Amino acid sequence: MSGVRPRLLYVTDLAYEARGRRYGDEDVHLAARLRADADLALCDPRDAAALMDAFDAVVVRNSGPVLAYRTAYDAFRARALERGTRVYNPLTGRADMAGKGYLPELYAAGFPVIPTAVRPADLARLPAADRYVVKPVLGADSVGLRVIGPGELASAADGTVLVQPYIDFRYEVSFYFVDHAFQYALYAPDPARRWRLEPYEPTPDDLDFAHRFVRWNTLEHGVQRVDACRAPDGGLLLVELEDLNPYLSLDALPADRREAFVTAFRASLRRFLRG
Repeated sequence: MSGVRPRLLYVTDLAYEARGRRYGDEDVHLAARLRADADLALCDPRDAAALMDAFDAVVVRNSGPVLAYRTAYDAFRARALERGTRVYNPLTGRADMAGKGYLPELYAAGFPVIPTAVRPADLARLPAADRYVVKPVLGADSVGLRVIGPGELASAADGTVLVQPYIDFRYEVSFYFVDHAFQYALYAPDPARRWRLEPYEPTPDDLDFAHRFVRWNTLEHGVQRVDACRAPDGGLLLVELEDLNPYLSLDALPADRREAFVTAFRASLRRFLRG
């Protein structure tokens, strides 16, 4: 593509109403910055499959929970794989991009993950608790999440939902990466206000924790968010590894850190397009 500006289809749902966040604002800002490197058009995720053949690559950003447009997303994914379309993040992600089935797999393999079961046979592996959290395997953004008692466990675990003990964690913290390189961390000091985020300075152990999951995912390019909670014993447990369309909460960053992320993001996309 030397000498020719690449054409990017930037997939976002600017009208998506997220609790405590303004997805559209973040994508307006990022898309404006990417125009320095490429000819760019924005589209709704429901239109991506029909439009993407006219572009050199597709950038999937704040496109909202796939549950809201499952058929359209499956069509986009199938068409992109069939035609070899460049998609950023690449469609080889092993985490939320493929559903949350990786959580019980990682838990069974001994990773520091919130204990998770999806099949009735796996319920015995969960620690006993007074309450349990149930959420769809293909869910996102807390869609479909509910809290149940022990007596409801057997009927809840039907293979379509994750079952986890309710953990009274100290706080949640997110680590943001571009191409395996750590960029910044944010946390919610008050567990009741998940999206009231503040900058967080991770310890070396915190970064080792987060890097472990990014390495497991094996995505060579792309933006990933490692969401964790600080358990009562002081350790971190993985809540989710978002590798499809992670919201970045750039508005919670000081200007210099925000600019550093945008610089890394643009450089990653340039490498991806050259690759």
